[in-house]
Amino acid sequence: MTLRTNDMDLTSGPLFGKILVFALPIMAMNILQLLFNAADMVVVGRFSGSEALAAVGATGSLIGLIVNLFMGLSVGTSVIVAQDYGAGKPKVISRSVHTSIAVSIIGGFVVMIVGLLLCGPLLRMMGTPDDILHLSELYMRIYFLGLPAGMVYNFGAAILRAAGDSRRPMNYLTISGLVNVILNVLFVVGFHMSVAGVAWASVISQYLAVYLILNCLYHSDRAIRLFPREIRIDKHKLIDIVRIGVPAGMQGMLFSISNVLIQSAVNSFGSTLVAASSASGNVESFVGTTMNAYYNAAVTFTGQSMGAKKYERIDSIAKVCTGLVFSTWIVLSGVVLLFGRTVLGIYTNNPEVIELGMVRMQIMMVAYFTCGIMNVFPGLTRGMGYSVLPMLSTLVGACLMRIVWLVTVFKWYPTIPVLYACYPVTWTLAGIGQVASFFYARHQVRKKAALEGEFTPSMSVPV
Repeated sequence: MTLRTNDMDLTSGPLFGKILVFALPIMAMNILQLLFNAADMVVVGRFSGSEALAAVGATGSLIGLIVNLFMGLSVGTSVIVAQDYGAGKPKVISRSVHTSIAVSIIGGFVVMIVGLLLCGPLLRMMGTPDDILHLSELYMRIYFLGLPAGMVYNFGAAILRAAGDSRRPMNYLTISGLVNVILNVLFVVGFHMSVAGVAWASVISQYLAVYLILNCLYHSDRAIRLFPREIRIDKHKLIDIVRIGVPAGMQGMLFSISNVLIQSAVNSFGSTLVAASSASGNVESFVGTTMNAYYNAAVTFTGQSMGAKKYERIDSIAKVCTGLVFSTWIVLSGVVLLFGRTVLGIYTNNPEVIELGMVRMQIMMVAYFTCGIMNVFPGLTRGMGYSVLPMLSTLVGACLMRIVWLVTVFKWYPTIPVLYACYPVTWTLAGIGQVASFFYARHQVRKKAALEGEFTPSMSVPV
């Protein structure tokens, strides 16, 4: 199997530098994506008012609820392709790649149709304030037209990352994101299209991104090269992808359901708090998405190590990713708390929105490390081939406990700080479950490998 210059050997050598080099482009890509999303909100908030800002922000949790199941399947793609890549099986990789693209195309159109049909009723069910309901529905109806492209892009990016290439997805997102920003300004400021303008800008940029990533796969080496005539579903590969991806998608859906419930509670305070929560949540996402790069690294490094049967590397991967999460939290949470008001002032000039946004950020940042742990350890566990355990940990520790919090503590003390405290409490509980799941999966992998004579406890890996 031939490696291109963008691919990285993840199964040998010291880990810290390789994980950081692999994670940095993903981190940059995630931050760029958030910057482009923030540009949507800044442009619409500044030039169309706080109602338009609230309308766009109120759709985030609902969009996540609808798309996360199929997006979770891309995690299955990452794990399966990484394991095949680590094992050095070009023909098997090709079947995984073409099955993944076929699933993403089908899934994209399914999600688009579901979103178009259900966005209005679900927004009403969430109690979206009447003064922004029509704008939120308009935004979602246009946004979902771009979901087929977004789905295929995510699967394509997962394939490249699984092969050790995290740079090109970042490059393609940069190009499409810059186009998105330019179109935001043109449509909203120039043509006065308000939320419709930022929605159409997002749709156009997503189709540009998917063109770039499919073109990359089409011209790639033979291990991950895409042949359009071979795009079909291989039954065995589909089972493998579904086995890993569906629990990951279910975890995302369950998380989104809990977020929808919290968003409904936020909606009950009116559009001013919705705008504040949307803006502060967007700022906080820069911290979360940076940590999420370590999740992607954990999935890929662990998956390739499993494929290469280098089980001794998994503990070292966990240690490095945990250390990176902690250091990232210390630096970025401090920056957010120090400059929060200034940053929120970019989104809106409404002082009440800014102050309410700071209330949320102060509560979140203190405990954001637990969110990082909750996100990274499922990557390690899924990379080993165990996907149900992380889903159950999220279901119990985060989703169910958030519901319990909303119907007990928040009901008894219906204040804004009590509502937001729901996040760090449930992050901590889910994080404990994710760490326990990792150690269980690790034990099972080592036990099986020892029986097959492929692992000895004395093995060590340079960090």
